Amino acid sequence: MVINSKVLKNLNTYLLSAKVYFKEFILLDILVAIAILLLVEDSRITILLIILLFISSIIVLYLVGRRRDKELDEIKTIINNIRKNRYQSSDEIELSKSLVTLQREIKKMYRKTNDDIESLNKLQQVRSEFLANVSHELRTPIFAIQGFVETLLDGAINDPKVNKQFLGKANQHTISLSNLLNDLIDISMIESGEMKMSFRYFNIDDFLKRVVSEQSSLAETKNLELVYSPIRDSLQLYGDKDKLKQVVVNLLQNAIKYTEKGKVEVLVEEEKLYGKIIVRDTGIGIPPNDLDRIFERFYRVDKMRSRSVGGTGLGLAIVKHILEAHGTAMIVNSECNIGSEFSFKLKK
Repeated sequence: MVINSKVLKNLNTYLLSAKVYFKEFILLDILVAIAILLLVEDSRITILLIILLFISSIIVLYLVGRRRDKELDEIKTIINNIRKNRYQSSDEIELSKSLVTLQREIKKMYRKTNDDIESLNKLQQVRSEFLANVSHELRTPIFAIQGFVETLLDGAINDPKVNKQFLGKANQHTISLSNLLNDLIDISMIESGEMKMSFRYFNIDDFLKRVVSEQSSLAETKNLELVYSPIRDSLQLYGDKDKLKQVVVNLLQNAIKYTEKGKVEVLVEEEKLYGKIIVRDTGIGIPPNDLDRIFERFYRVDKMRSRSVGGTGLGLAIVKHILEAHGTAMIVNSECNIGSEFSFKLKK
């Protein structure tokens, strides 16, 4: 009795599973029954054939339903395993041969989902590192300003030997803090796509002469030679002049900061379709292991030295984004204790 009940239950289940095909089977049965009525003259044989047709349809529906039920169970198992993270790779996902197309699509979905999760985890890690770096960078000048102000309030303000010195140092840290906040705003606007660019042709010779002239006093404080090799005065390059000034100024200031003797050189090499802007120095250079990371936010090759010469650690990250917006990239060649060369191309 239990066996019969189980059989009836399975029969009911499989027929319900095959319900989606009922219309097709009914239509087919009707067509076959019409054909039997037209072709068979003996009524007893006709009735027998129609009964057999009905029974065979039930059997076929049962078999179709059982197969469909089995396939659905396979799919449910796969989805449940994916939900519970039981697979280490998409190769472990296997369905029957009749579901090979679906298997391929599930594998694609699994890989994409894993890639998305990995990207989100990396993004979260970058976000956490960024917040930690920002907190650290903000804390340094704020604590320094706080220390100088407290010392002055404790009586040093009345000591002419140190009061102006402390105020000057506090002022220098406020400038550093302001530069950091400005750089944070810039990189935030660039990465969010909110920074507006104004592309147009401009005279590269006049542009570089002006920028080099503005930075000459910084080079003089370190007794460095700042050299600009003029290009033909009619050469026009395409880009956002203000943003490109930010790029060249950053490269020049870095070159001067990390060069103790020798010179910093700015030049343009004219090519058929491009103009190649080069900033070259005879400074300390960059170790090969650090070259791939110098454009990361807050990354410093020599942390102690970088802090002593100033800077926010965001300059080259901003430079990278600005150049990407121009459809170009920075090329860096460097040798330790010999010097570095930063270059990028702009369209003519």
